Amino acid sequence: MRRNCALTPKQLLQFYIALVCLSFVVAIGFLLAGVWVIPIFTIVEITAVTIGFLIYCRHALDSETIEIDGKRLTVKKFIGYKEKVYEFNTQWAKIEAPLEDAKTFFICQSNLRVEVGQFIRQEQQLPLIASVRRYLG
Repeated sequence: MRRNCALTPKQLLQFYIALVCLSFVVAIGFLLAGVWVIPIFTIVEITAVTIGFLIYCRHALDSETIEIDGKRLTVKKFIGYKEKVYEFNTQWAKIEAPLEDAKTFFICQSNLRVEVGQFIRQEQQLPLIASVRRYLG
C-alpha cells in the first residue's frame, strides 16, 4: 500500500529545476533593467518552494507492506525514510475490526499492536482485512 502522490520524486525534481531556471531568468531580466528588489523576492520564493518540496518528497515514498510466508506475517512500514518491521505468528495474530468511519485497522498479537491501512481508501479496507484473515489461525 503506497501513498497516493501526483508526482514521483524524479518528476518533482524536473519540475523544480524548470521552476528555478524560469524564476532566475525573470529575476536576472529585472536586475539588468535596474529593478534590484525582484531578485531578492525570487530568492525568498525559491527558498519557500524548496522547503515545501522537501517536505513533500520526505513522504512521497511512504508505504506499508503486508507479507505472509507460512506461519509468519510481516508488516513493513516505510514512513519518512524510516522503516519499521513487525513480525507476527499467523496462529496468534488477530485483526481488530476498524471502528465506524476509521481510516485504519490494527493487527495485534499479545502486547504488539500495529496500525495498518493508512494509504488505502475505506472501500478497499474490508477486502484487505478479509484476504489477510484467511491466513490467520
